[in-house]
Amino acid sequence: MAVYTDVAADELAEFLSHYDIGELLSYKGIAEGVENSNFLLHTTAGYFILTLYEKRVARGDLPFFLGLMTHLASHGINCPQPLKNKSGEALSALAGRPAAIINFLEGVWPRKPSAAHCAGVGQALAKMHLAGRDFSMSRANALSVSGWRPLFEQAAARADEVQHGLRAFIEAELDYLESGVWPKDLPQGVIHADLFPDNVFFIGEQLSGIIDFTFACNDTLAYDVAICLNAWCFEADCSFNVTKARAFLNAYGRERQLSDAEQHALPLLARGAALRFLLTRLVDFLNVPPGALVRPKDPLEYVRKLRFQQNVASMRDYGVAASGLVA
Repeated sequence: MAVYTDVAADELAEFLSHYDIGELLSYKGIAEGVENSNFLLHTTAGYFILTLYEKRVARGDLPFFLGLMTHLASHGINCPQPLKNKSGEALSALAGRPAAIINFLEGVWPRKPSAAHCAGVGQALAKMHLAGRDFSMSRANALSVSGWRPLFEQAAARADEVQHGLRAFIEAELDYLESGVWPKDLPQGVIHADLFPDNVFFIGEQLSGIIDFTFACNDTLAYDVAICLNAWCFEADCSFNVTKARAFLNAYGRERQLSDAEQHALPLLARGAALRFLLTRLVDFLNVPPGALVRPKDPLEYVRKLRFQQNVASMRDYGVAASGLVA
């Protein structure tokens, strides 16, 4: 989440008049994240989140994102719900951008995730994968293997400005992952694809909600697991925390058991997940729009995570038995 497009108070008040959520008392931009413009609204009816979808998000994908949240909530997943305006539409327009209002979820995201937080995420991710099985809409993952080379080409010329040798390091990894080694024929379904700590709310150690589905798509379910391993199971110094990984994987497995093929592929999927976020962070780091209220994330964090994943031999390096997940 971030703010790229500002909204005038009178313009926002007119926009809100088309919703039954009371009168606007205050609003403020939310600076975290990198994709869309987000605002916390306070009205006489309570708190809500307003999202303006920026140009990087295709308008044609928005019904998938909004429909998925509605579907998951109907299956017991605690995630934001799009509000419909007085015309019965969940998607509107504001300040020249597609816009939606969603309900506000209580809780805070964990700045220093514990093993208990990781277990909560593992359980919630597996339940989300199961709940998405009968979702009728689909969306291809534009940021899977075939999308990584174009990202690299956007940043290649300046990559060594960020770290000497970074261009060659990324290109070598791309060449390897594009060589036919990427896992195929693994279980597919709806994945979140961006389940970082700032997209998961907790009250204490109890998970209270999953937010930000603007990368959700259909892809390999275990790839979502790999993304979370990278996002949740490293410390601030990028050292891998086996205790957190074990808690996460075992909690996931108690809801949805990973097959032998998925477990065998997980280290390679984690390499790909690390490269994907290294590339998008690198592009964003080099191309922050002038005047944007945004905090670009450090791409070098994912260089260090990728180097770790390149040396993982099996599930044992994640703290669980190679033959299966054990509680």
